[in-house]
Amino acid sequence: MVSQTAVKEKKARAVKKTTTKTKTRAKSKAKVQKNLVIVESPSKAKTIEKYLGKSYKVVASIGHIRDLPKSTMGVDIENDYQPKYINIRGKGDVIKSLKKDAKASKHVYLASDPDREGEAIAWHLAHILDLNLDDSDNRVVFNEITKDAVKEAFKHPRKIDMDLVDAQQARRILDRLVGYSLSPILWKKVKKGLSAGRVQSIALGLVIKREQEIQRFEPDEYWSLDTMFKKGRTKFKSSFYGLGNKKMALPDNDAVQDILKKIDKTQPFDVVNLVTKERKRNPQPPFTTSTMQQTANTQLNFKTRKTMMAAQQLYEGINLGGKNGTVGLITYMRTDSTRLSDTAKSEATTFIHDEYGEEFVSAKPIQGKKQEGAQDAHEAIRPTSVFRTPSSVKDKLTNEQFKLYQLIWSRFVASQMTPEILETMAVTIEQNGVTFKANGSQTKFAGFTKAYPAAKSKDNKLPALEIGDVLDMVTMSPEQHFTQPPARYTEATLVRALEENGVGRPSTYAATIETIQRRAYVRLDTKKFVPTELGELVQNTVQEFFPDVTNIKFTAQVETDLDNVESGKKYWVKVVDDFFTPFSKELEVAEKEMEKVVLKDELAGYDCDICGAPMLTKLGRYGKFHACSRFPDCRNTQTIVEEIGLLCPKCKTGQIVERKTKRGRTFYGCSRYPECDFVSWDKPNEKTLPDGTTPKEDKSEQTNKENQVSLVESSD
Repeated sequence: MVSQTAVKEKKARAVKKTTTKTKTRAKSKAKVQKNLVIVESPSKAKTIEKYLGKSYKVVASIGHIRDLPKSTMGVDIENDYQPKYINIRGKGDVIKSLKKDAKASKHVYLASDPDREGEAIAWHLAHILDLNLDDSDNRVVFNEITKDAVKEAFKHPRKIDMDLVDAQQARRILDRLVGYSLSPILWKKVKKGLSAGRVQSIALGLVIKREQEIQRFEPDEYWSLDTMFKKGRTKFKSSFYGLGNKKMALPDNDAVQDILKKIDKTQPFDVVNLVTKERKRNPQPPFTTSTMQQTANTQLNFKTRKTMMAAQQLYEGINLGGKNGTVGLITYMRTDSTRLSDTAKSEATTFIHDEYGEEFVSAKPIQGKKQEGAQDAHEAIRPTSVFRTPSSVKDKLTNEQFKLYQLIWSRFVASQMTPEILETMAVTIEQNGVTFKANGSQTKFAGFTKAYPAAKSKDNKLPALEIGDVLDMVTMSPEQHFTQPPARYTEATLVRALEENGVGRPSTYAATIETIQRRAYVRLDTKKFVPTELGELVQNTVQEFFPDVTNIKFTAQVETDLDNVESGKKYWVKVVDDFFTPFSKELEVAEKEMEKVVLKDELAGYDCDICGAPMLTKLGRYGKFHACSRFPDCRNTQTIVEEIGLLCPKCKTGQIVERKTKRGRTFYGCSRYPECDFVSWDKPNEKTLPDGTTPKEDKSEQTNKENQVSLVESSD
């Protein structure tokens, strides 16, 4: 019989053995090191970590971790323009955490975005973490955040591309040299708080030049002579063409009267010629960054920054739930290429065949024309899977995300489809040698518009006509017109102008446009840019002493030079030096010869309602305003309001005046505020509804609250 002591000893040995095994397993588990992956954003980190599995830990640097200092130039001009990078304030905890994770990791991968800036972020991370750039393949890039694309990218890591890094450094240093050299001069000679930069000066210059063209424009008079004809019960419109086969303009009313004398209104008109034919409309290529920004602005009314924010979210990943989990819905959104992968084209062909039919599949899809200077580093912007239709993910997206995804998806699918076929009809109508013409069209085959309804042609159907038909005239409408000046820039047209001139890069346009608005160099009037007096003052000053900074061709050449740095054809220091050497001489001249601009205050024409002193008109950051002449003893200020010549439709007493919010946005309100609370973002006119709203306004409670806040902001 086993003694109790022996049993206790046996149990103790068993417990000790189990404890030892547990400790051994824990120790063994602790020794297993994970691979560390560093990306820019937390949402991107979560998406990628799910794809890579347990052997990888994915963390975010939250954007850049090093940059030039804000307080000083941060560029050693005497030592080949070497940048003096410092850790960004507030990033201490992030850097400490990254270093700890890197030290405990088996290998560190840098998976920031696949562009110049992403390469620079990777390089800065490598420096902070003391990674060996010569021997280690740390850099991983992918154009889309999908499971297959990410896993494939990690099979082919590479070294950091220093040409890309140098191109980004050169741009950053050039912008710093210009900004930190010009701004102090503007503060000293013009006004504190001003700034100037390479690309923003070009954008501002374009807006000012267009405004000057508008001011110089002299309208020319011309007339139109439209006629409504009838065949049976069907009416259609035609326009005066000329006499016989000779086209003729109608410069004035005398010319119109001469034509009218030739027409016998009691007699019918004859169809003397009829041409019908088919016309094809090809789809447009898939989006680049620039065309996406332009189309989102015109079709969705998105500001450039809003478009890029929504695109970034779609690229980094959306949680679709179920088996899919989080997945990137679009490819990388910073690209100047319309190129598509063979896989994407093949999937599109299958989808179009199954969804719309074989006749909608293009045998030879449209090829986008490569822009001069395009880097063509990435594919066009497209959905990562064409089978992920907008309707299938709508409930997982915000309103902005859905609208943009639908636009990108539709444009991509349409680009792989057959043309729209239109049946056109051109009719020539005559009486007594006076010729009218009418053109009609209707869709015969929808083609690519089946997937992209927004691009569908508008039908203008004419009745069935034949040569020799007799038509009755219903009405004839002579109308006077005047030629119009060139249109002011919208966000979309300004982006297009910058791209066409080769200035900046599409990824920088949002920041550029935001800067000139934030500095109050331009303002928006009915969604069009108008330069302010402050903007014109700054631009004229810079243009006089620094002509290269405001020269479009010169700035475009700098962009070409930066592209050559990226491709390894030029050394970045030489590019910077070629710019800064003549620029530094201009700085010396400006310091000596630029006269201080005296901003003279004008009498406002009324007295301060607080102390009785005369009020003055002053120029501030957001334009002109009225202030007491006894400032700073009296700090009374008044917003300058401009009447637009209309009575308030709500109270029928006050005048409609133009006001501005603190952010510089223009709106319209009653001069009797707060007694009358009429407000409108759109400029009212004679068609304004009697209830105090305009046809385009949102009558929701939320909009009314926002408008009330705007009035309070303005009055403050």
